Amino acid sequence: MIGSRISPARLILLVVIAMIAFAGNSLLCRLALKHTGIDAASFSSLRLLSGAMMLWLIVRFRRGAECTLAGNWRSAVALFAYAAGFSFAYLTLPASVGALILFGAVQTTMIGYGLWQGERLGRLQLLGLVCALGGLVGLVMPGLAAPPLLGSALMAGAGVAWGVYSLSARDCGDPTAVTAGNFLRSLPFAAGLSVVMSADLSADLAGTGYALASGALASGLGYVIWYEAAAVMRASSAAVVQLTVPVIAAAGGVVILGESITLRLLLAAFAIMGGVALFFIQGTRWPQAAANKTQ
Repeated sequence: MIGSRISPARLILLVVIAMIAFAGNSLLCRLALKHTGIDAASFSSLRLLSGAMMLWLIVRFRRGAECTLAGNWRSAVALFAYAAGFSFAYLTLPASVGALILFGAVQTTMIGYGLWQGERLGRLQLLGLVCALGGLVGLVMPGLAAPPLLGSALMAGAGVAWGVYSLSARDCGDPTAVTAGNFLRSLPFAAGLSVVMSADLSADLAGTGYALASGALASGLGYVIWYEAAAVMRASSAAVVQLTVPVIAAAGGVVILGESITLRLLLAAFAIMGGVALFFIQGTRWPQAAANKTQ
């Protein structure tokens, strides 16, 4: 970590790269599952494996022989649940819709935790909560433009799992070492998923490449870059910056995957991201966990 010595230009660059990396996870996963021969279980396993390797190498490079990984099994289970749900959801969801549902579910989980812990909402926060939940419900309600229900449920579950992971990762020391340890601990669960899904496993060179890029670059390296930037940002600023991830994913879905943007999606995006933004305009204590949130 470079702390307060980071220059504004470098901070902006790090934030831009990190947000593109996080949005890239949605694009890489959807691209792989829609246009290559890899299955969702293999994608999840390869993503976690390559992410663990990248993070371990970075921690080892920084600490040398004194490399010690942190983390815990509870966080590893949440990480695996997120990665698996994420991959299986993208069998049917467009990248833009998936990224928006994921974002909404993560933030709703963290808001709910804050309320459970006794946080009181101001008027703007209450309005933001209503808008965000309304947008999320409106996006998945039955109708001609509604996304597939199973895919939506899987992505919402992935968002809840990531919200739990983010909350459990607070105040755990070096976030890179913690994330590396959690990635390594998630590998037995990924192996178990592969065994259960063994009859349906498949992969090709392109799909494998996308999965490795998602794990090593968009996840592993993306997290490290984000942690460096988040270390010198206010938690509220870090959380608001992440409002750009679904937007970047939607733009990438249109340009790279040829996806269409519907009126329902636009209205839901405005409601969800606008609602979350209202939380940070007024300010509250619970978003401290959001500074280390990743996708």
